[in-house]
Amino acid sequence: MLQDVLLTDQERTLKQEVREFVKRDVSSDLLKKMDRDEVTYPKEFVKALGERNLLGLRFPPRYGGRGLGWTAEIAALEEIGVLGMALGCAFSMPSIVGEALQGFASEDLKDRFLKPMLEGRLISAEALTEPRGGSDFFGATTVAESKGDHFLVNGQKRFVVAASGADFFVVYCKTNPRGKAHERISLLLIESQREGVQVGHLYNLLGTRGGGTGRLVFKDVKVPTSNLIGNLNQGAEIFNSMMIPERLTSAGGSLGLARAALEVAARYSNRRFAFGKRIREFQAVSFKVADAVTQLDAARAITHAAGKAAQAHLPSARRLVSEAKKFATDMCWEVCNQAMRIVGGIGYTNVFPIERMVRDARLSQIWTGTNDIMSLLIQHEYYNEVLNDPNPPRLSETDATEGHLESEKVYEDGEMWTKGWP
Repeated sequence: MLQDVLLTDQERTLKQEVREFVKRDVSSDLLKKMDRDEVTYPKEFVKALGERNLLGLRFPPRYGGRGLGWTAEIAALEEIGVLGMALGCAFSMPSIVGEALQGFASEDLKDRFLKPMLEGRLISAEALTEPRGGSDFFGATTVAESKGDHFLVNGQKRFVVAASGADFFVVYCKTNPRGKAHERISLLLIESQREGVQVGHLYNLLGTRGGGTGRLVFKDVKVPTSNLIGNLNQGAEIFNSMMIPERLTSAGGSLGLARAALEVAARYSNRRFAFGKRIREFQAVSFKVADAVTQLDAARAITHAAGKAAQAHLPSARRLVSEAKKFATDMCWEVCNQAMRIVGGIGYTNVFPIERMVRDARLSQIWTGTNDIMSLLIQHEYYNEVLNDPNPPRLSETDATEGHLESEKVYEDGEMWTKGWP
């Protein structure tokens, strides 16, 4: 497996540890109950991960992590990802919320929330999206008004995973309404039991069920100023930091889900007979498997590369993470659909889990920034890299036979054309 080529001995050992946990300690009944919406949030799953020291692997041991890198976390997440997007998200949320707490919160908040979260004793959630907009993050209308020793929070957030189930939320609020877009927002930690915090609605989702996804309502919620994460109006910087784990974990979980769907299809095609032979012997089937596994390996490579770039804080990290999220989630959607085509009509029933995998995969292309937003970020970062490279590579434009004819290289519309063309 390509993944093993990309991992150190320590990371391969971790991968095997997580694989054994997934095989031995996670029951099929849990997955079935979640898909039937009989489970509001998989708290016992998170608790079990915490007890095995498998949450927030890249955070320092003093807070409950293992002090590992992004490559290790991606390897672990691929193994968790075979369980579906909802449990993959439950595994990832401490990494996402932990990014804000570890990098920006006070030691008091780290002791009271980060450590017990990584131990599986507290469930966390992030509140980003609002009913009036999704990708327009900095247009948030939830307001936190300073009242001296506390903030008074009013507003709503939607599509909050663990809206029903979380012990605390990290909530982006407008604290500087008249400031520039990137100077308006702050991040507050709000406990779910505070007066005025309500779950307004739980959504019936196409897939990724059982995660308690809902709408939160904040009505005159008093939040002590000590619950401010980072500085006042520093929300944009924290948001950009949190988007690294947001998008890398989406990519990592997609690797596992796609792998699981492809393995189901491969085993089926090796057992299913038609016209006197196994259907894997037909190129219409075997070439689908070849294309799918190639896409999966390519997504693995770019996701691990993005993880290494993020770990090293390279300038290209933002682009690579966006590429990984876009490519891996698109790959997952395509591979899950190809798996259904290989299995055929029975794959469209719940006799096989592929129909659930297809439903799960669709959300991965939407959450944590839609893939259209990823394309916007990728092209922006790429243009910046190419046009502002302090040590550019060979300029290949000069290698054309008539590359010296500058007069033929018209870059602008207007007078040059109207005057020079009869």
